[in-house]
Formats: sequence, structure tokens, C-alpha cells
Amino acid sequence: MIEFKLPELGENITAGDVMRVLVKPGDTVANDQPVIELETDKATIEVPSTVAGVVKEIKVKPGEKVKVGATIFTIDGDAAESAKPEKGAAGKKPKAQPEGAPEEGGVSQEVPEAKDEGEGSAATASTEGRADREGSKDGVAKQPAAQRDEPEDDQDQEEAAPRKRGEVVDISRGPRTSPQGAPAAEASAPSTGPAAAAAPSVRRVARELGVDIRQISGTGAGGRITVDDVQGYVRQALSGGGSSGGAQAPSAPGPSQPLPDFSKWGEVERKPLSNIRRKTAEHLSHAWNVIPHVTQHDKADITALEELRKKYGPQADRAGGKLTVTVVALKIVAAAIRKFPQFGASIDLARGQLVYKKYANVGVAVDTERGLLVPVMRDVEKKGIVELSAELAKASEKARAGKLSLEEMSGGVMTITNLGGIGGVGFTPIVNWPEVAILGISRGSMEPVWDGAQFQPRLLLPLSLSYDHRVIDGADAARFLRWVAEAFEQPFVLAL
Repeated sequence: MIEFKLPELGENITAGDVMRVLVKPGDTVANDQPVIELETDKATIEVPSTVAGVVKEIKVKPGEKVKVGATIFTIDGDAAESAKPEKGAAGKKPKAQPEGAPEEGGVSQEVPEAKDEGEGSAATASTEGRADREGSKDGVAKQPAAQRDEPEDDQDQEEAAPRKRGEVVDISRGPRTSPQGAPAAEASAPSTGPAAAAAPSVRRVARELGVDIRQISGTGAGGRITVDDVQGYVRQALSGGGSSGGAQAPSAPGPSQPLPDFSKWGEVERKPLSNIRRKTAEHLSHAWNVIPHVTQHDKADITALEELRKKYGPQADRAGGKLTVTVVALKIVAAAIRKFPQFGASIDLARGQLVYKKYANVGVAVDTERGLLVPVMRDVEKKGIVELSAELAKASEKARAGKLSLEEMSGGVMTITNLGGIGGVGFTPIVNWPEVAILGISRGSMEPVWDGAQFQPRLLLPLSLSYDHRVIDGADAARFLRWVAEAFEQPFVLAL
């Protein structure tokens, strides 16, 4: 008898909820055939089989939570053909994410290959002599490996390995500094004791919040430190518990308060959070706490654009899409990022750098029954409006059906969220970290506009731009949003 066990599903994904079992006892399964539909923290995915044969017994049922390595079904050993297990549900080992990469459907961040004196990687396992010879790129000698804040296991080392794509511009002069202004090597130096057990993404959060991770007690498996532990430590410091190393803790939410007993006032019902809803809450809380948000508003006159949409809409319909305002916004945002590259960048405070991406992958927020998902349209600047309309329609359909893969929701440089189909005159969207800007679109309406002689009825589209004030100044945001508005008003000029 051969068991099919749940394989690795991707980085930082350890379990999921069974949505559907796609086979039953007596069915013959082949290699790579989808056998179970699973909702993880990031998406709903179909898991392919790594064995072939006749199913004998199903070990799971819909609604059950299963962990990686759990047995899903067994097959008759006499008729089975075992296939070599593959890493990841997609049939390949997931690419290593840079430290601090989002764990949920948001986008992945790519950073250049570089040696960093504070980070653990395969290179940090070298001897003290090698570390002394190499030093840091800022001219500061590296600490011995035993004193560095390095990963605790092979998985952490893979997470910490930086990726090569993207351009880096060093915005610091002289020694690098921590968010509190102290030299980076000094700020990240441990106080005493062994290396803290924490993933690189958790270490990244600790550095951004300016705390010494070695002073934090872990509540995770095996005493590992989690993001919640770091944030709880900061909240305690702000409420009078002190801060690490005497440094002033940054602004953070106050201590969480227990909920009142709502049942005292009437009947209540409690439902567990879905994996996607929970991960969305964690991701947006992190983005809100880390990013100093500013939102600016403007309006675009889309009277002429509406005439063009009516004229060329049938052409998009024949291609399988719809010529919506969101599709037009995709092209406009991609062109705007080329003109204002800082809006497609990401900030790396640990290295004192801005990461400029030389590609225009734009995410589009899609409202689904399972929650908000953000498929990413790739290489938008290289595609035509009709092609994009068909691609966006297909991605939106997959999102609502829960069929988006993790790869299809990764790699964005900026996000668009359009609530015009529902209503509203404006809102303040939250930046999709590690991006630095998000464009919100509300419902257009007819308004009287003075043309110098008289009022004319014009269709105006409300636009809302939220951005990371660490990277983008208000004047640049105003220029960006005005450029976007003018592109909506003069789409022919954008084509030129």
C-alpha cells in the first residue's frame, strides 16, 4: 500500500483547509492529476498527485484542516506506480523570497544579490577568518558568524537568500543607519546570548520597528519568535514596559483590548476566520503599521474616454474581455511608473536602499466570496488594451472561482483597486506592502464644469492615491496623480 501525502505547497505554507476531494475510492489517478482542492493562507489551489494507481481509501474530508505531510489517500500497492515527489504544488521548488516578503496573497519583492553584514545566508556559515577578510561593503568589518543574527535552519537560509532581479540605488552616504539613526552594524549587534530563533522576515520586522530581537520571548513552535511577538513587545514598551537597548520604540498600536461579552445584549454567532481572511488581516495590519500612509485625491474628466469605450468596446468583447475603466487604468499606471519610477520601487531600510523594478507588473484587486485577491497583470506596458482586457477578465474569473495560483498573485510593483462598480465618491486604500503606492478608483458622475464661458456637463472620475511617505513626497504624488488624470482625459496622447 502506498500513501499520498500532502506535499510542500510553497514557502511559509504549512497547512490548508480541504475544500473538495476530487477523487473517490476506486478511481484511477495519474501523476500530476489534481486530487484535492485546498484553501491555504494565500489562495485556493488544486494539489496534484505524485503517485499513480487505484485509490483505496480517502483519509480526509471537506472542511478538515490538513498539514503538509498528512496522508490524503492510499492506493493499491500492487497497481501503483510511485512518482518522485516534487517540491511545491506547482511541481517545482518555490523560488526563495527575500527577507520580509509577504506571506499572503500579496506581492513578492525582489532584491539584488548582495552581501549584508546583518543577514544570515549560506555565505554566513563561513569561518571567522573569511568574514574578517571580506568585511562589509560599507567598510565595516563583519562580526564573527557566532555573533551574527543568522538563520537557525536551512529553511531560514533559503528565505534569506536574496534574488537578483531589479536595480538597486543606494540612498545612503557614509555608514548605513538604522531607523533610529544609529550605524547599522552597531544597531543590529546583539546584546548577549545565543542567536534568536526567528525567520528572516521576522527579523526584518524587528529591525524596522527598532527593537533587539534577542530580548523578545518567542511563542511559536520550539520557542521561535513570530511577528506577533515582535509587535506585542513594541506595544508593551509603549505602554510603559521599556524598549530595547534604551532606544525609543516607534509608533505602534496600543495594547489590544479584550472584546466585551456581546451576548449580554442579544444573540450572537461566532464563525472562524478563513485562511484567506486571516492572512488578509495580517498583511494589511502589517502594511498599516509599517507604512506612513498619505492619500491624495483628484478627478479626471473621462467624457471623451467614455465615447472611445463605447466605440471600441465590441472589439474587446470579441477578444473575450471588456473595455473597462480598470483596463485603461492598467495602461495608464504602467506608463506613469515609467515616468515616475519611484512609484514602482520598494524601500529596504535594513540596507539603506531603494529597489527600483524595471518591469511594469500591475496588480488588480478583485472582490470574491473568499475575500480580496490581487491577480497581477505582467508586462502591462508591452500589451495592447484589447489583450489586457481579455487577460484581466480571465484572471478575475479565476480569482472568483478560487483558481488563482500563488505565482499569479506575485511580482506586482503597484496595485489598482476600483470600487466604481459599487459606488462611493472616494476612499483611502491601504498600500499593498512591499509596494509603495496604490491607485483607488471610485464611481464617475456627471458634474457641471466651467469652460470659461459657461458650465458644461462632464463625466468626472474620482481618483485616490495612497503612498508610502518614506519614499514619495507629497509634491511628487500630486504630479503623479495629475499625470494619471490627464492620461484619462487624453487617451490618444497616452498612445503617442
